[in-house]
Amino acid sequence: MYNQILSSLNDFVDNELSLDSHQKKTLVTKHKLTLADSLQKGHWTTNLCLIASNLAKKNPQDLASALIPKLDSHPEIEKVELAGPGFVNIFLTREAFLKQLDDAHKNPNSFIDSAYASSEKIQIEFVSANPTGPLHVGHGRGAAYGDAIGRILQRLGHEVSREYYVNDAGRQIDILACSIFLRKFECFDDSTFPNSAYKGSYIIDIAREAETNQTITKLEEKILIENLPEDDEEKIDVLIERIKINHPSNWFSIRDFGLNHVIKSIKEDLTEFKVIFDNWFFESSLGELADNASEISQALDQVKKDHAYEKNGAIWLESTKFGDDKDRVIIREDGRGTYLSADLAYHKNKLDRGFDTIINVWGSDHHGYIKRIEATIEAMGYSKKQMQVQLVQFANLFENGSRVKMSTRSGNFYTLKKLIDDIGPDASRFYYLSKQADQHLDFDLEIARSNSKDNLYYYVQYAHARICSVETRYLEQGTALPNKFNDADFDSCDELLQIALNAQFVIKSSGENLQPHLIVYYLRDISQSFHQFYNSVNILNSEEPEKNNIMRTLIVVKSVIASSLELLGIEPLESM
Repeated sequence: MYNQILSSLNDFVDNELSLDSHQKKTLVTKHKLTLADSLQKGHWTTNLCLIASNLAKKNPQDLASALIPKLDSHPEIEKVELAGPGFVNIFLTREAFLKQLDDAHKNPNSFIDSAYASSEKIQIEFVSANPTGPLHVGHGRGAAYGDAIGRILQRLGHEVSREYYVNDAGRQIDILACSIFLRKFECFDDSTFPNSAYKGSYIIDIAREAETNQTITKLEEKILIENLPEDDEEKIDVLIERIKINHPSNWFSIRDFGLNHVIKSIKEDLTEFKVIFDNWFFESSLGELADNASEISQALDQVKKDHAYEKNGAIWLESTKFGDDKDRVIIREDGRGTYLSADLAYHKNKLDRGFDTIINVWGSDHHGYIKRIEATIEAMGYSKKQMQVQLVQFANLFENGSRVKMSTRSGNFYTLKKLIDDIGPDASRFYYLSKQADQHLDFDLEIARSNSKDNLYYYVQYAHARICSVETRYLEQGTALPNKFNDADFDSCDELLQIALNAQFVIKSSGENLQPHLIVYYLRDISQSFHQFYNSVNILNSEEPEKNNIMRTLIVVKSVIASSLELLGIEPLESM
């Protein structure tokens, strides 16, 4: 029914309004056919006349007077009314209302206008935490968000690739290796261990597991740790340099072992969190600047031709030409590339793989980095519109009324693994997605563990489990579950069914705006409506044929709740 009405609206735009082709295209794009928020206003409503009035230079009421008879001609439409400043409300016949519910139940995308839907090849890069330690709960929000938008975009017909960018070539990996080395050979005790090293207990565990055939003598240890700078960052850099020079074999074996150990733990935690990546891209695969054939060297050569200059021995990208607030260094005075040089090469690699859109899910602290990356994309000859950046605020975890502090470097953090073990992957994902990603999220563990209405995850799952219980008892009465509505004059389910129909529009909006929290809000609303319905209707003792339609309603609602949860990566529960 949706596509039939929409077709009539578009025919009205094409044939009844004196608009040029550009105006028609604008109007078709902007006008909306949506479900009415109350059945008192009809089943469907459109703002076509309101939007068209400015383009056609006509009164919206006059436009509505011309549109209404064309809609009234549909046998499935009972009546059409003008409302407010130009909205048109459409009331379906009882038979048409129930038929579209059965159709929507069979085809979850029946309200997607196929004439304007296009499938894209989309890459989502998310999490991408430095492989220097276990994922903590702050990383979990980006993981849940990136995976959810991937699932939603796939539901809408797009080809989605999920990617983790492994920063395995930077200074932080050197600090990781240095930290493991110092623990392996017990170069410091706990009280003197360098502040800029990684201090978590996991470093000690990795050091114990790391195998090496070599030891270091007391003299070698003295040479390593004596006369260190006072500054913490300078101290760790000197230690790294000394280990690389004096203990190269141990350095490389410990570095590789530590990196692989951390990546393995990250993959295991993400798998338990139901996040599976299609590709793990290693920064080291971009090669070295010294190698003229490497990807990073060729990418920088491309931008240096027309959009870079030398100053004070460094190479600068003319990023201000592309909207950045200042030019950026891409090659330092000593010939080493900056973070931006690797990111430039990585984004060239992504775009060269033929993605229509690349979506970067970054922590909110990377806000200032967006313009820089856009500038590199433009400098390489691509369009910055091909990249979307979604910023995610880290979640604040509260336990026993206190905020849990997190720092990978200090070793004081609450791991994602611990959260999963505590409340489960599904509840964790639900709460991570319960608020718009770029807004602060306070995650209260006490509420997440509770079985109460305050626990929204429990409240939603309880709605699904309740329906499963009703179905079981209905089947025990010896009657098969109904597979369609009948024509009973019984409308107590209609408001609940109207909410169920809205799932498709919520999912569509969620995908178009990359906002999975809209689905959480929807689940809250339909669960609340169901619980109210359940408490007010004596379901199993209702008269036939009303019971048929009640049970059919519950089947539709259960399906909608289940499919919405699954788009968030959450398994619907059949019992609680």
